[in-house]
Amino acid sequence: MFELQSLKEGTISILDVRTVTKKFGELTAVNRLSFKVDPGRIFGIAGPNGAGKSTLYNLISGLYTFNGSILFNDREIRGLPPHDIAKLGISRTFQIPQTFPSLTVEKSIGVGNYFGSRDGFEASYVDTVLYLVNLAEKRYHPAKQLNLLDKKMLMIGAALATKPSILMLDEPMAGSNAKEILLLMDLIQRINQEMGITIIIIEHFMKVLTELTQELLIIETGTKICCGDPVKVTADPRVIDCYLGDGHD
Repeated sequence: MFELQSLKEGTISILDVRTVTKKFGELTAVNRLSFKVDPGRIFGIAGPNGAGKSTLYNLISGLYTFNGSILFNDREIRGLPPHDIAKLGISRTFQIPQTFPSLTVEKSIGVGNYFGSRDGFEASYVDTVLYLVNLAEKRYHPAKQLNLLDKKMLMIGAALATKPSILMLDEPMAGSNAKEILLLMDLIQRINQEMGITIIIIEHFMKVLTELTQELLIIETGTKICCGDPVKVTADPRVIDCYLGDGHD
């Protein structure tokens, strides 16, 4: 059984993004973006293609330089390399599953635990993660033999193996059918509720975001459109205009 991370009344935001800007030449991918994520929440991010969502993840995880400030547990992480940010407790997945094709499922998760966890390698924790992501029976299968859903589960498992405080998921539902989406939603809720891990999720399926998240940020061309209660956000005329389209009821 997992131990929930304790949340104290008045706790500072676990992630505080302050006027972050990222330019690629003349293109402004993220434009003076600011938002906060409270600990223990499931925080959603949505927007049209090219809005800057994945770029934002790359900034938080240390892959790009940027102007502005990002605080994790009140500590500035701007300028830190990705491995140091991961060690501090921020882990992520990618839109296209990233795995080690020749490694077994068990060893793939073990790599995340060995290199990413501040506590060092723990075989029992690797085993716990294997059962959580429903891959225990496939522990000796090479990753290249897995179907798309299992590769997603493996990528989430490897990220969890680092024992993060924040898990950032980049469009985990992409390419999934209705049954798989429900399985992924259930897993995300279990990670949040049973492990006490704060979740940040980029997703295009608005129904998923309104059912799964407690707060939703909408961005367009790298700029914040609005942020707040998911149901109210999706009813905002600005969101309907920039993202949901004229056919949205």
